[in-house]
Amino acid sequence: MKFRFPPEPNGYLHVGHIKAICLNFELGKKYNSPVILRFDDTNPIGESRKFIESIKKDILFLGFKWDKITYASDYFQKLYELAIELIKKNKAYVDSQSQNKIKLQRKTPFETGINSFYRNRSINQNLHLFHKMKNGLLKEGSCVLRAKIDMNSPNMNMRDPIMYRILQKKHHRTMNEWCIYPTYDWTHGQCDYFEQISHSLCSLEFENRRPLYNWYLDQIFDKKKIRPKQIEFSRLNLSHTITSKRKIQYLIENKIIPSWDDPRILTISGLRRKGYTSLSLINFIHKIGISKRNNIINISFLEFLVREHLNKISTRVMVVLRPIKLIIDNYYMNKIEWIEIENNPEDYKFGTRKVPFSKELYIEKDDFLEEEKKEFFRLCIGKEVRLKNAYIIKANYVIKNDKGEIEEIHCTYDKKSKYRKNDNIQLKKRVKSTLHWVSAKHYFPIKIYLYNHLFLKRNPDIPNFKININPKSKDKIIGYAEPYLKKARKGDRFQFQRIGYFYVEKKENGEIIFNKTVSIKDQWKKINKNL
Repeated sequence: MKFRFPPEPNGYLHVGHIKAICLNFELGKKYNSPVILRFDDTNPIGESRKFIESIKKDILFLGFKWDKITYASDYFQKLYELAIELIKKNKAYVDSQSQNKIKLQRKTPFETGINSFYRNRSINQNLHLFHKMKNGLLKEGSCVLRAKIDMNSPNMNMRDPIMYRILQKKHHRTMNEWCIYPTYDWTHGQCDYFEQISHSLCSLEFENRRPLYNWYLDQIFDKKKIRPKQIEFSRLNLSHTITSKRKIQYLIENKIIPSWDDPRILTISGLRRKGYTSLSLINFIHKIGISKRNNIINISFLEFLVREHLNKISTRVMVVLRPIKLIIDNYYMNKIEWIEIENNPEDYKFGTRKVPFSKELYIEKDDFLEEEKKEFFRLCIGKEVRLKNAYIIKANYVIKNDKGEIEEIHCTYDKKSKYRKNDNIQLKKRVKSTLHWVSAKHYFPIKIYLYNHLFLKRNPDIPNFKININPKSKDKIIGYAEPYLKKARKGDRFQFQRIGYFYVEKKENGEIIFNKTVSIKDQWKKINKNL
């Protein structure tokens, strides 16, 4: 057995490619067979070295290694020679019609196709014209090479498909050596055969191309060699996202997103920047399985698995995203307590850290209401809550500015209520809510990017992805962090307690930039119900 993963280097890999990557590489591992990474670089328009490097990086990030790298362009000469053999067998011809006219003559599956006027050119004429095509003596768009199969086939792919077209474009590898380029359909199966791939695994969109794949193989197959077998599986479709390279390019060109690795789109590079782990992505593929049934997987399931993994491996810290000052009036002005906190209650090996507690703190603005409301269990005037791992406090009054906005919340604390992990729970004063906080004397600012889904609808293409773009998909804020986060390094992952999981993307000149990976809870279902 022998497998391959054959991406086209005209864009970044997306979450759907993970399914194909896992399938090919894990089958290779199971059967102790080599897996080839083959770049199907048959179209010089849009292909580049940048995309090749990003694809290699993404596969390595997922934990897979290829046996060797090949390119469809490695076989350009061989493919050209095989095309000549088909012409000599009267199974291919040069058509001098425009591609639009060719398309019209193909008709529909329910109509009889129309043979090209040039279909019965002599073999010598076709060889002569194909030679001129190859040597750049004919203009781009003036003619194509077509396979001579069946213009009446109900399968439109069999109605004399195009094998070669003239493209006066520079190729990223062969440079200006060629001005004719083979189509994907002509190239793909032949490359599988050249490399003796046993199983050509591809998504269901290629199912109706299988007869053409086999027809091309029939023309060159040697019974002494392995004949590749095409097997299809369903694509991975996720809700609230698009994976089309053409549509992603539209988003970039219209400055809706800056690049292919934007964390709001589900390219592997974007997911990596967002803080998704390779293990959670592969676990997701294993959970949904491989089938032939197309459906749309709710993105919340992927987020659940990411959250599940990050819960095990992330250090808990306290960060306030939208701060409001809280002053404990009966706490000594210059007193500082260093409170010991577990880094991860899921795993004692993470150890503990000490966090400074003082008279003046910051809490989340949304954690306070001046007047209590039903179902609001956080801090209100006259109400008690616990400050995480510290004391129980009671809000007494607020100070407002000239605009009527609250600037300070004044509280008192219960000196006997200090949190101790090993205290008998029955002996503690009970309160309904626990709030996170940071010391006003010790916090330091961090830059945070908050990401939401880029599209508002489950299926963004209905009616049109352009009108379903979420205008609030990204927010940049400055958070107030506890001192422990000064030690954070690029690539570290943290749980901001009560908020979500965050990933350190950069650390430059003392500035730390965090990307939000996923919320503590699945908030999208709640938001989406109201849309």
